[in-house]
Amino acid sequence: MALSTQPVKGARDFYPEDMRLQKYIYAKWREVCERYGYEEYDAPILEPTELYLSKGNQEIINDQTYTFEDRGGRSMTLRTEMTPTVSRMIAGKRQELAYPARWYSIPQFWRYERMQRGRGREFYQLNADIFGIADLAADLEIIDMADAVMQAFGAKRETYAIKVNSRKLVDSFLTGNLGLDQTQADTARRLIDRMRKMDQPAFVAQLDAIISPSQRENGVGSRLLQFLETPTLNEIPEELLGNESVAELKLLLEKLGNNGVTNAQFDPTLMRGFDYYTDIAFEVFDTDPENNRSMFGGGRYDGLVSMFGVEPIPAVGFAMGDITLKLFLEAHGLMPALMPETDIYIVLIGEVADKAQAPIKQLREMGLNVAVDQTGRKPESQIKTAVKKGIGYVLFIGERELEESKFMLKNLHSKEEEAHSLERIVSIIKDYRKQ
Repeated sequence: MALSTQPVKGARDFYPEDMRLQKYIYAKWREVCERYGYEEYDAPILEPTELYLSKGNQEIINDQTYTFEDRGGRSMTLRTEMTPTVSRMIAGKRQELAYPARWYSIPQFWRYERMQRGRGREFYQLNADIFGIADLAADLEIIDMADAVMQAFGAKRETYAIKVNSRKLVDSFLTGNLGLDQTQADTARRLIDRMRKMDQPAFVAQLDAIISPSQRENGVGSRLLQFLETPTLNEIPEELLGNESVAELKLLLEKLGNNGVTNAQFDPTLMRGFDYYTDIAFEVFDTDPENNRSMFGGGRYDGLVSMFGVEPIPAVGFAMGDITLKLFLEAHGLMPALMPETDIYIVLIGEVADKAQAPIKQLREMGLNVAVDQTGRKPESQIKTAVKKGIGYVLFIGERELEESKFMLKNLHSKEEEAHSLERIVSIIKDYRKQ
């Protein structure tokens, strides 16, 4: 029986054309992060399962991770997200680091979950985090940088919306204003996180099951629904007007607007799925009706570093996946026309392989990426190979070219051919690269 040519279910093969797009995306991610002063890091793809259990639960480990016992009897899990890992690393060198610490990474992740459009079991993400700033400046910087990433790919602000909320505000409202106990509040928060994916009657029915009869009589359910339907911070329920989180959200949106981020908006239903978020949270949504979905997000998680037995360090970050970004670029006509890395395809005419090494080496030393066809096939067949690879130029090297030090350069797009010196050829190709 022949072996399958397909990758593991939920994973992807990256052929050269796929790698070109991945390299383009990574380059943009790195460019923006480093412009903001962030440093790149990495970590093992394997973590002890207890790292994820500390802020999750056994059901998630059983159903959504690749977890196994290694030969030493230890339970190990393939990395599902980067926040616990980067928190571990910060905790490990907390006294040696200079704060604020601005870090980013582009790691691979694995999650054993139901596959759907925009979600695979294997994926890559940009993760950017800032440690050591407790006030709104860090939240502002992270959201501003997330917007800058979108701008770097040519996105117009009307094509995506940045929705922001405060976990602290919601928790305060649930327990302080509505009088829910902590178990009720946690359950309600998780329900709110799914609100946009449910029918309204189903949401109301599940909310009704969370609150007690006396709370129901006191209008707790209707007050919560009123809050969740608040369109702007200026229309927040009167009982929340004095809440400091409301003032903080207003200030954040004002500062984002001053920075040109005019597509940020308040959304009281935005919870983010992870329990470790402590205050400001945000998500970036595609506004295209055909791809109207959350693409990525992040928020503040001040308590996570302390789970390693050290003093808490304030932290804010976000993660942006490669699959959802690719869907966004396709939906909005932003996919780049990426050229192959090879600049010139060398076609050898006659028995000149040894003599041709000198000019080929010169071209490479002058900065060109050069591939040589060593098959000995007819020139027409070699040219077809260059065309199939998407290479823009073919250079012919034969006895006459070597004697005259002038080489025939063929533009495979315009079909023009002309003899040039090596220096002139390098200049032509470098100009072509800039187009």
